[in-house]
Amino acid sequence: MSAAPGPDSWRPMRAADVPAVMRLADIVHPSFFEGASVFHDRLALFPEGQWVLPGGPGLDLAGYAVSYPARLGAPPPLDTVLGALPRDADSLYIHDVALAPAFRGRRLAEPVIRRLLALAGPRPAMLVSVYGTAPFWERFGFGERQDPSLRAKIASYGADAVFMTRGSGQEKMARD
Repeated sequence: MSAAPGPDSWRPMRAADVPAVMRLADIVHPSFFEGASVFHDRLALFPEGQWVLPGGPGLDLAGYAVSYPARLGAPPPLDTVLGALPRDADSLYIHDVALAPAFRGRRLAEPVIRRLLALAGPRPAMLVSVYGTAPFWERFGFGERQDPSLRAKIASYGADAVFMTRGSGQEKMARD
């Protein structure tokens, strides 16, 4: 790569990108290991929700995004191979949007987040915010959903994990 990536540089993830995605994941999420099988699983199940941001000089990737349909309020534990998407999926789960530290603060994540939200369409979107990023996600319309039953579901994401949702379906989740 000869130039630093721009916001329009995001492209669909390919299977050949998975090793570079894992190297970047090791940098940005050192305490949240997920094996290559997880990334290959998501890519096979929902390729339209997997994106990468090519890196600049000396860096394979500057970022990646992983999302897929899921049941609202039921984020899977980390490092879980799904094998199939739930037939009753009613939301889009944004599993990860990660940027290498050198590329943060440049609004490079915004285009891919907007693309993922467009994938959700009229369905709600959900995510688990880590590292104190809830204010970042609030800029995209996400809000924290406090539900004691979710604490166990997101335990593998760390003590500071915050479950957040956006869009229609928030009332539905409160009833479930």
